[in-house]
Amino acid sequence: MTDENVHPEAQEQVQPAAETAAPEVKTEEATPEVAAQEVPSVETLVADLAAAKERHMRLMADFDNMRKRQARELEERTARANERLLNALLPVFDNFEMALMAAQDDSPFVQGVKMIAGEFRKVLEQSGAELIDAPAGTTFDPMAHEALSMMPHAEIAQGCVVNQFRKGWKLGGKVVRPAQVIVSAGAPAPAEPAAEAASQEA
Repeated sequence: MTDENVHPEAQEQVQPAAETAAPEVKTEEATPEVAAQEVPSVETLVADLAAAKERHMRLMADFDNMRKRQARELEERTARANERLLNALLPVFDNFEMALMAAQDDSPFVQGVKMIAGEFRKVLEQSGAELIDAPAGTTFDPMAHEALSMMPHAEIAQGCVVNQFRKGWKLGGKVVRPAQVIVSAGAPAPAEPAAEAASQEA
């Protein structure tokens, strides 16, 4: 049977369908001009690296300054707190000193008070406090001593301590409380001969 005897409709059905061609995918190749714009140059990379290093160094410097400032503020707050505590404890130590000075005997009770006062002073010194002691004959220091008065003295030179009324204290090299002293004004002036003669005639 030839194709001429086939019914036209059947012939249309028998004919194979035309194959559909797959769409072509077009790939765009980067041109040299586009590639040159996307990839930064070596000079640009070096400049960016230098800028990043500078920002990093500034950040580290700011962090180090902040750390030092916080440490300094903490040290100042601690020093002020210790100074307030020392000022609160010093009157107690003064009471121990006055009690021992007024003691008339060397009884076991007095020995016990002396031992407690010694322990108290040891704790203060271990905490950074330093006693300012100005016995008789010590040169007057206006930075560490407070002159309550001046009096003539035949044996102690002018400008030296005659008597210490209250001991002072330092904390961290700073004078928290100066020692209260009486300062010598030098030897008393000799009496005039006329005044001596008048006193003898009288």
